[in-house]
Amino acid sequence: MTIQLQCARCAAVYATHQVRYVCDCGGLLDVSHDLEALRPELNRHLFDGRLEGAPTPDVAPTINSGVWRYRELILPVMADAIVSRPEGNTPLYHHPRISGWVGLDALYLKHEGENPTGSFKDRGMTVGVTQARLLGAQAVACASTGNTSAALAAYAALAGIPAIVFIPAGKIATGKLAQALAYGARTLQVAGDFDAAMQLVRRVCDELNVYLLNSLNPFRLEGQKSIVFEIVQGFRWRPPDWIVLPAGNLGNTAAFGKALYELKHLGLIESVPRVAAVQAAGANPFYQSFQGGFRERVTLQAETVATAIRIGAPVSYERAIRTMGWTDGLVTQVSDAEIMDAKAMVDGVGIGCEPASAAAVAGTRKLVAEGTIHPDQTVVAVLTGSLLKDPTATFAYHTGEWPDAAYANRPFSVEAELGAVQSMIEEIIESSQ
Repeated sequence: MTIQLQCARCAAVYATHQVRYVCDCGGLLDVSHDLEALRPELNRHLFDGRLEGAPTPDVAPTINSGVWRYRELILPVMADAIVSRPEGNTPLYHHPRISGWVGLDALYLKHEGENPTGSFKDRGMTVGVTQARLLGAQAVACASTGNTSAALAAYAALAGIPAIVFIPAGKIATGKLAQALAYGARTLQVAGDFDAAMQLVRRVCDELNVYLLNSLNPFRLEGQKSIVFEIVQGFRWRPPDWIVLPAGNLGNTAAFGKALYELKHLGLIESVPRVAAVQAAGANPFYQSFQGGFRERVTLQAETVATAIRIGAPVSYERAIRTMGWTDGLVTQVSDAEIMDAKAMVDGVGIGCEPASAAAVAGTRKLVAEGTIHPDQTVVAVLTGSLLKDPTATFAYHTGEWPDAAYANRPFSVEAELGAVQSMIEEIIESSQ
């Protein structure tokens, strides 16, 4: 089964054994699958059987991976070549308190924070590092606001490949940086923001024979398509009306559109859900471009509490525009206050997420209030990262450092005396009834 790299702009084709991230014309590359050849081989029963069946010798090493279950549509390689923890198979949560707050009867939260390193990046990295191993890469690298570096470090360590991460100095949550350090990646703190780090790592990879594993890499996005594959399979191949996701570097936005296009082309789904990409108001270049009909590409100096989407010059811009066309999609923006309030709601029912994840919930609520999403429609909001990825923001919200925290759960001060504690506990129980 053959795959190739194809330019999303001019359709030029390249072999997958070449180390390439962009076309000669400057366009971004896709991993192109021969969908017509795959059509007779792939069906719902095949994927359902892998989900429910017992391990077999050809898939045993990856039987529990929610990525490699769909390997024909991601990277068709032998099982013993795959670098997997495993990843995927993340839950779809439904909680009436969150649904009611958002204004929907059927809101589901696809929690990618329950991947091995705590974010959706594991899905892309299992594929990216597998491809690096197949290419014989001497080292792998990325620029990162945190989650990418954690995933890269973990999967590279598993594969025995040196990892180098470039992070914007002072612009990364400590929970994410700690992972990169713990997993053994060499970490370079770059003066400037994520976009400056991204420019530098691209030069390093081009000139020093290091394999780049940011979302510019088309194999990374192939793994991230599996989020959509799982959502659709979880709904018994009848997709929801909407999929709403946070949007920063736009890798997921691009991957989701490609996944839905392929599923529809193969006849695995009959309808295509609309995709809504949600940006933070302080990091909203894609939103601004969308507002202008994509006639002009906007870049900016990004600033938001949601560090995972604090990106002003998103790499997957062109591929994300394509998703908007394929899915009748849209882009919206939410404030940091809306993000943190939505996060408090998700956290408060025991699910939890990092700030960037909560942008999807805040964006859904906004689209319902505007009448764009109807209350009787089914919506999946994607939570991209774990609560523990950014504990600093959570602490600030609940302890009075965050202005106008509508749902703050401030700690109480109490005397070390039984009577005082008893009075406090009685008050807590009474207020909860």
